[in-house]
Amino acid sequence: MSQENLLELKGVHTHIGAYHILHGVDLAVPKGQLTMLLGRNGAGKTTTLRTIMGLWSASRGKITFAGKDITALHTPQIAGMNIAYVPENMGIFADLTVKENMLLAARQARHAAQMDPARLEWIFKLFPAVEKFWNHPAGKLSGGQKQMLAVSRAIVEPRELLIVDEPSKGLAPAIINNMIDAFDQLKKSGVTILLVEQNINFAKRLGDTVAVMDNGVVVHAGSMSALAQDEALQRSLLGLSL
Repeated sequence: MSQENLLELKGVHTHIGAYHILHGVDLAVPKGQLTMLLGRNGAGKTTTLRTIMGLWSASRGKITFAGKDITALHTPQIAGMNIAYVPENMGIFADLTVKENMLLAARQARHAAQMDPARLEWIFKLFPAVEKFWNHPAGKLSGGQKQMLAVSRAIVEPRELLIVDEPSKGLAPAIINNMIDAFDQLKKSGVTILLVEQNINFAKRLGDTVAVMDNGVVVHAGSMSALAQDEALQRSLLGLSL
């Protein structure tokens, strides 16, 4: 495991029931960078994230985080290593207020008053809607506001690695720009980020490194800027132009 990579997958296979979804995934997430995981629908991107988090078990291969083998660990142990995961369905508790959703994610706090005020202030600057709707039921928020709440929950305590599945899905362009700014600031604060994304503009503006998946394997890995400039490669890998 190189010192530069915070997270590494080597030859990871995942079976879900009778289905063999990942066929030997090799993926490196460099420390302090934002890594984009791209690919067509059904390429295995979400399965890769869920396997990293221990929600599905790798049937072969090895996953290392900060030099430790986490392949066989359970999800709570993995989350306890300072890794936050925002799934595609966001996992918001609709009947609870925004504040209660945040409090549930803040493992060190029993009451709202025990949440780190400086950290909350920083989150409110990233996502003003979280402060605005603090006492509202989360279920009443718009899709974009729910997405902001989901990311806010993931960073309510300092995290070393943030894993997010399709943060821009279904969002209006203005909200996507807010989301891009927020991830940019998170990266500058020293958080390592792994993002699954379908929005190529989002990927282009944020990604340092990129891995492209197809049929359960990584078929291309390199710098995001190099892929963004190579239209022929984009077309062959993703079937689209950026």
